Amino acid sequence: MPTLVDSTVPVGSLAARPQPTLSAGSGVLLRPWDLGDAQAVMGAYQDGEIQRWHVQRADSVAEAQEWIAGWQGSWAAETGVHWAVVDSETDVLLARAALKGLKFADGTAEVAYWTVPAARGKGVCPQAVEAMTSWAFDVAGFHRLDLEHAVGNTASCRVAEKTGFAVEGVRRSAWLQTDGRHDVHVHARLRSDR
Repeated sequence: MPTLVDSTVPVGSLAARPQPTLSAGSGVLLRPWDLGDAQAVMGAYQDGEIQRWHVQRADSVAEAQEWIAGWQGSWAAETGVHWAVVDSETDVLLARAALKGLKFADGTAEVAYWTVPAARGKGVCPQAVEAMTSWAFDVAGFHRLDLEHAVGNTASCRVAEKTGFAVEGVRRSAWLQTDGRHDVHVHARLRSDR
């Protein structure tokens, strides 16, 4: 069925080029995932806070490699963009930053992230989200980025606030987590907010 509006982000515009590496300043780099990151990913998903808010764990390096392969493939499929957030000098994994649920017609995507315990409280995640957001608006051409988190996840809320994602409301009892249902804060940022 023909559409009456042009796509905000041209289909094929991501897959036509390699996924970029982004500098987030202060020694933080966003780079495409590598299968060699599997041990670090498995370790991250052993953390109680990551398990609590992401409701997943990795039980083996092979399982983490499968996840990474999926993250890598999402670039070519134009369904997501996933970065390893690393120390720019040591390449040690600090966090994950991702855009999921890409909708090229509307120019929207969902922001996702986590931080390893050793990197928490150091501004890594806000730096990574800001770098990813700038790329999404200025290079990829997205119009709106959505960011949602469980209301009880105050650290995630601070990341949203620090990076200019305005609160738009609460979705009641929207997420099922290991301890039951959670209300979800809805934040968003528009390209025009810059």
